[in-house]
Amino acid sequence: MALQPVPVMTFEDWLEAERAEPEERTEYVAGEVFAMAGGSEAHNLIVVNIARELSLALKRRPCRVYPSDMKVHIASAEAGVYPDIMVICGERHFHDNRRDLVTNPGLIVEVLSDSTEAYDRGLKFANYREIESLHTYLLISQDRITVDLYQRQADNSWNLESFAHLEDVIPLPGIDASLAMAEVYDKVELP
Repeated sequence: MALQPVPVMTFEDWLEAERAEPEERTEYVAGEVFAMAGGSEAHNLIVVNIARELSLALKRRPCRVYPSDMKVHIASAEAGVYPDIMVICGERHFHDNRRDLVTNPGLIVEVLSDSTEAYDRGLKFANYREIESLHTYLLISQDRITVDLYQRQADNSWNLESFAHLEDVIPLPGIDASLAMAEVYDKVELP
C-alpha cells in the first residue's frame, strides 16, 4: 500500500484559520498542524502562579508577561506556537498589525505533561533556539518538583541548571528577576 501525501498548509493559511477559530487552538510547524489539548489542574495552577509572580516582579518595568493565548512566530523554523508563558522586555515585534503573534520573546516557559515533554525538550526547544531574542527557557514539571532552566550563553550555547527543592530560587538574570519554587508550586497537589 502506498503512503498518501499529507496536504501541506502554508503559514499564512494556518494563521488565517487560527484567527477564524480561536477556540480551537493548533500549532504550526513546517506545513503541519497539530491540535493542542487542554491542560490539567496542576498545569493551569503552575501557569497562573508563574504569570502572577513574573507580573509582580516586572510590574514597574518595560516588560510584558503573556499567558498561553499569545502566539509566537519563529520564521526561520516556519512555526507558529503557543508557549505557556512568555516575557518580552522593551519593544514588542509583531508579525502583522493584528498584534496577536509576536516574534521576539526573551523568556519562554513550558509546563511539561506526559504527552508534550519530548516535544518541549526536543523539536520545540530546537525551534525556540532559532529566536535571536530568546535568552531563557524554563521547563516546569507538573507531577514532581523539578524545574530546568536553560540560559543562552555569549557563544550561543545553552547552559542547563536544574532545581528540585521548594526552598530553591530560580535566577532569571535575563529579566533581572527570580522565581521562588514554593510560589511556582503553590496549591499544586503532586502525586
